[in-house]
Amino acid sequence: MAKGLQTRKSFPHEQRDRLSPSTGTAMNTIDQGMSVPFNETELKRRNRELSAVLEMSHFLSSARSLSDLLSGALSKVLALFDCEAGRIYIKDEQGPFLQLVAHMGMEPEGLEQVHVNEGFSGKAFRTRSFIAKSPVELEDTRRAALLLTKGFRTIFCVPLIFADRVGGVMNLATSKELRLDQPQIDLLTAMGNQIAVAADHMRLYDDLNKKIEVLKKKKEMITFFAFSVSHDLKSPAVGIHGLARRFKDLYSDVLDEKGKAYCNQILRTAEHMVALVEKINAFIKARESALDMDRIDPREILALIREDASDILEERGIQWIQQKRLPEIVGDRTAIIRLFRNLLDNSLKYGGETLSEIRVEYTDGGRDHIFHFSDNGAGIPETEHEKVFNLFHRDPSSQAIEGTGLGLAIVKEIAERHGGGVCVENRAEPGITFQVRLAKSATDEE
Repeated sequence: MAKGLQTRKSFPHEQRDRLSPSTGTAMNTIDQGMSVPFNETELKRRNRELSAVLEMSHFLSSARSLSDLLSGALSKVLALFDCEAGRIYIKDEQGPFLQLVAHMGMEPEGLEQVHVNEGFSGKAFRTRSFIAKSPVELEDTRRAALLLTKGFRTIFCVPLIFADRVGGVMNLATSKELRLDQPQIDLLTAMGNQIAVAADHMRLYDDLNKKIEVLKKKKEMITFFAFSVSHDLKSPAVGIHGLARRFKDLYSDVLDEKGKAYCNQILRTAEHMVALVEKINAFIKARESALDMDRIDPREILALIREDASDILEERGIQWIQQKRLPEIVGDRTAIIRLFRNLLDNSLKYGGETLSEIRVEYTDGGRDHIFHFSDNGAGIPETEHEKVFNLFHRDPSSQAIEGTGLGLAIVKEIAERHGGGVCVENRAEPGITFQVRLAKSATDEE
């Protein structure tokens, strides 16, 4: 402590004591089994230091920016310790300097930056020590004169320590000659540590928000690019398909077998391109479009897709078996229609010649609705169960069948955006069963 500083009174304490039955001396007591409800007003009356720490915690947890956090914390410390001015410095990550990030009670001119090897602040930073000095003890006479002309007679420096490292220094200045006792120094040091922890977390939070914003912009750019590319590809693909069909219709009688084969190949390729573009658009919509959540009767949706496929079901002799009682669900109607339609298309496309039955069943999963969509067709190898939901993945055994590899990826996206998921169930009998989970309280995750 600086020589000649007057002793300041400690914060007032009030204790509730009773006499010891053996010695007659005062002692604090808490009776066994007693219940003591928390009362912040009473805590402040009994223990101002602990109340100050609690109040600081409340404030630090509610601050919305690093600037507000440091300025507000400094204001509370100044009021608590009866000081007129203060500054908070944070270590510069790029060099050996402490940068001023918050100040109160004095203009910062001439004090914006401090080298870690100079002044009281530098010493507090290097030695990790609380320092109390008079400005006349500064080696930098210019800075000493600056502080003295502002009327300050006592300077306190508190290292801001977090995770065993010093992240900065908090300075307090007063025109009075003050001395803090050890409990007050401990309190000031503890509050400095509180500020250091909160500031570090706030920096991490700010950095995370900046990275999220960058990712969001990149995502928007990729989405826009995907939509643009798929839209631009669709028109020429449709044009090629139309020209090839017209060419075949007009000139098929003068084409030899090889020419006709070429025309058919162009038609199939153009159709595949159109289908792929439409699937890409469907995947993007399933992933990016806002969901319009509403109450849905799944029986109506299943009836709709069954009716749309009635001709092919009848032609191939495929029986549709559906559980009679199905509960109302919450979801986006368009998305749920696409989900079940893609599962039906998957069965019809990859079920093979043995496919004779498609079955839809339901079980209550507690927090989830669980639909089981099964067929008795060719099925897929167990090694492919997790891969089938990947983008553009095609089961090696189905390479000869035309497809885009996006149908089940769309099913996965829709299910996950409804708070659930999709997987392939293991089964002993031939075929495949997809388990689709939809949260009962589904909301748009975005």
